[in-house]
Amino acid sequence: MASILPVFRRSMRESWRSLLGWTIGIAGVLFLYLPLYPSIGASDQMKQLIDSLPEQLVDTLGYNQITSGAGYTEATFYGLMGFLLLTIAAVMWGSSLAAAEESGRAELDLAHGIGRGSYALETALSVLMRLLWLGVFAGLVIWALNGPAELDLEPARIVGASAGLVGLAFLTASAALFAGALTGRRMWATGVGAGIAVVGYILQAVAKQSSDLEWLNAVSPYAWVYHRSPLAEGVDEGGLALTWALALALTAASALALRARDLRG
Repeated sequence: MASILPVFRRSMRESWRSLLGWTIGIAGVLFLYLPLYPSIGASDQMKQLIDSLPEQLVDTLGYNQITSGAGYTEATFYGLMGFLLLTIAAVMWGSSLAAAEESGRAELDLAHGIGRGSYALETALSVLMRLLWLGVFAGLVIWALNGPAELDLEPARIVGASAGLVGLAFLTASAALFAGALTGRRMWATGVGAGIAVVGYILQAVAKQSSDLEWLNAVSPYAWVYHRSPLAEGVDEGGLALTWALALALTAASALALRARDLRG
């Protein structure tokens, strides 16, 4: 395994079927929801339905702006289904480092002269490339449907929203990578990765229930990206930078953690 980036190359080669499946899933969600906007999102019936729901529930689900193309796209995809799909993929892929250690594959790879730090970083790079592909693909599909679905979205804001979605997913994946590198157990990697995403979503939802709880947005990665609508108002550059910075910091910590302990088969 003396080639350049052997772990990254192998990971990408072995995961193409999984990546294809996630790509098809995202396409299916987008083609299912977005073309319905002219008949559902902007209809009088939808407005009446939203008005009949509790205000706290409407705010939590992001339905307060669902009658606009930007609000509809964010409520159905970026803030919900897209976030869910990329989070699941991120947890699965981010747990691969611990899975390789549990199966004994990591120990075998390292015996061929691959450094532990490189092993962790190449694994993280393969996860990032797959998440970037899903984010770019989703953005392109939304851009293609922008006119036919009458969403009236600004292309630059689609880019910003996609960058935020991928950043949140990579933060989840890097948390799973770090937990896996620290413990060598897939159970911990999966739990930490999923926990970061779930807790962040819950904190942001709770913060919307009362002005006294808005401080929770400061500790919610989900709120860093979505406390204001990326599609309607533009992504929060500070929150986006913080999300990516924390994800990269956890990636670096994963390399250090793997180097600092003995592997467990």
